Amino acid sequence: MTELSVNNNPVSIIVVNFNAGDLLKICIFKCLEQAEQVIIVDNNSTDNSVEGVRACFDNEPRLNIISNEENVGFAAGCNIGTEVANNDYCLYLNPDTELQENTVGKLVSAFQIYPVVGMTGGLLTNSDGTEQGGGRRAIPTPWRSFVRAFGLTRFSNRWPRLFFDFHLHKQSLPDKPIEVEAISGACMMVKRETIIELGGWDEEYFLHCEDLDLCMRYRQAGWKILFVPDAKITHHLGVCSRAIPIFVEWHKHKGMNRFYRKFFQHQYPGALMWLVKLGVWMRFSAVVLIIIVRRFLGKFRIEK
Repeated sequence: MTELSVNNNPVSIIVVNFNAGDLLKICIFKCLEQAEQVIIVDNNSTDNSVEGVRACFDNEPRLNIISNEENVGFAAGCNIGTEVANNDYCLYLNPDTELQENTVGKLVSAFQIYPVVGMTGGLLTNSDGTEQGGGRRAIPTPWRSFVRAFGLTRFSNRWPRLFFDFHLHKQSLPDKPIEVEAISGACMMVKRETIIELGGWDEEYFLHCEDLDLCMRYRQAGWKILFVPDAKITHHLGVCSRAIPIFVEWHKHKGMNRFYRKFFQHQYPGALMWLVKLGVWMRFSAVVLIIIVRRFLGKFRIEK
């Protein structure tokens, strides 16, 4: 069993795992240094990642491993973890992340800034320390998504309100926590009591957009969402999805359609929503074509 020094933050960290490999052990080691409880909800992984954690942290009383018989999706996995969490705060964390020094403590402290803070998230970085997109963002409304898809953000300097880019990571990093419209489900802390009151994660999403859905519902209920720039998390983006890219893209685009229909259908005429739906699936088709071409070219180079 690995020996750990622990900061006793009143937090249950919930990690939904699917074939994260050796990165899961790194993630859990960092989690156990900073939280009173760590819950792994494994979605029927086949890569022995959970077995590796069991061997590394044998008989660790703060570690709870739940093994699903099938892949129930990220949102459902988060809800399963929430049910068994026994602390005031829940931190939902991707298995391909590494918490940096006192990240959990900083996220908890940010709840004291405003009495109506319902959710906090940290600075997601690549391995080289550069900021990733998605850690702080505006809600990608159908119009904002259209602007980004067609490269119209280049006009944002002249008409910032009209051609606004919902990704904020290209803006200067703030020196203190700031309110944002949305953060990433790769690192998202909430009060357990509040998320239960709001009905938990929407399990109709399998993968992607469920975090945006939760952010929308928190804001609709009057809660503030804070981005905490000094709470740092290294995110090895996409490790769990590399082997099944088309499967991931299918659920991503399916989730986008559900998100737009659920929150924006009343704002847009029916014909326009059909165009939005068509645009989403046209994008999916283009992405799949790119994946297939890249695979073919890769195979061709190997054979050559």
